[in-house]
Amino acid sequence: MGYDRIDSENCAVIGYGSWATAIVKTLTVNGRRVEWYVRNDRVLDSLRATGHNPKYLPYVGIDRSLIAPSNDLNAVVAASSTVVLAAPSAFLKDFLAPLSVPLAGKRVVSAVKGIIPGDYKTVVEYMCDQYSLPLSDMAVVTGPSHAEEVGIGRLSYLTVASTDSDGARAVGGMLANDYVRCNYSCDVLGVEYAAILKNVYAIAVGMAVGLGYGDNFLAVLIANCAREMAHYLERKLPASQRDTATSAYLGDLLVTCYSPLSRNRRLGNLIGRGCSVKSALNEMTMIAEGYYAADCIRRVGAVEAMAMPIADMVYDVLYSAAPARESMARLTAELI
Repeated sequence: MGYDRIDSENCAVIGYGSWATAIVKTLTVNGRRVEWYVRNDRVLDSLRATGHNPKYLPYVGIDRSLIAPSNDLNAVVAASSTVVLAAPSAFLKDFLAPLSVPLAGKRVVSAVKGIIPGDYKTVVEYMCDQYSLPLSDMAVVTGPSHAEEVGIGRLSYLTVASTDSDGARAVGGMLANDYVRCNYSCDVLGVEYAAILKNVYAIAVGMAVGLGYGDNFLAVLIANCAREMAHYLERKLPASQRDTATSAYLGDLLVTCYSPLSRNRRLGNLIGRGCSVKSALNEMTMIAEGYYAADCIRRVGAVEAMAMPIADMVYDVLYSAAPARESMARLTAELI
């Protein structure tokens, strides 16, 4: 299905975390009206009264005249032609559970960099299967884009992926402005899996930092992560036009592994410093998608007999109680 850009069309945003808030901020800066599904009463009241989200990015002000926060999912979706999914993957099924309004004929955009736990599917795979959506009606927004920076207007580059090039550019037209630049791709599942993998690898890097490894080693580790990611994508999703050195793949991997804003790196850092996995997860104020992704990637890699030593190490620490120090030491012998 092709879409023309319609300046007056409404967007729905599902979720009220930091990335959802940054997306709403960007859409409203661009003059878009946003129907916003918010399940938290405190956040809902604050958005209506002040235009601020008190839980996530509270310093970001949003034009109240351009948002319609609501806890009625069906009303939000019914009023919109584009639906942006921006809830953590671990909670997406719960967020969508009340939905009875059909999604057919709407553009559905995943801004979720994660896997659906238990289903072991990307968000696009899950939405197409669960809601009988054609792949051409889906788009993915990805790339190196910490919500904290997008929310305050720091220059960021997003990639919009869709099998429908017109649909991708329509989504890009909603988001692009002076501080958001958009690139385009048709590698929908490839960029999804790259975003899932980079979260797993950021946990590995965080572990290394917490264990006291230096910058020289981190550079080698991240280079090997990029190599492992490229090998995984080549085996699972062959694509002649994919370039994993671009921002949707390598750029997102680098920012997630190096930035102190990365929640997945922070999770790994806590574990490397001696926290148990349970304690580290409890200390996190936001979801670390890599925790769930490690389980999915391990299952897929095992089924397809892929050699993934870095992702396997992360899984063993997170799910099999393997000691982080010994596991990292063994990994060092496999890096090049």
